[in-house]
Amino acid sequence: MIIEKILEWTGSSKRDLMDFPEDVRRAFGYALGVAQLGGKHPAVKPWKGEGAGVLEVVESAEGNAYRAIYTVRFSTVVYVLHCFQKKSPSGIRTARTDIELVHQRLKAAQQHHEAHYAKSS
Repeated sequence: MIIEKILEWTGSSKRDLMDFPEDVRRAFGYALGVAQLGGKHPAVKPWKGEGAGVLEVVESAEGNAYRAIYTVRFSTVVYVLHCFQKKSPSGIRTARTDIELVHQRLKAAQQHHEAHYAKSS
């Protein structure tokens, strides 16, 4: 039996996602739904720098690149850490501010999980 994980949004990630083009929102929504059911969408790849269980979905639309970063480190919850349009000042690299925000929100997700779900896991 497959048990669907809870989807939690950190910071402004949901609000940011809602500003993306509709086809990007749908693609990210589908990928997150697959994650909630314990799977991995083919467009998902590891997010470098935070270790296992932190993943990113990449989509392009209207000549722009979009990212959704999430973690599946917890048995009952998928946390969406950051959704952003990639606008790197240094070529293909992700902006330092986005990398730091993912790091901060991952810590916040850990704290949230410990406070709200750890006892029931």
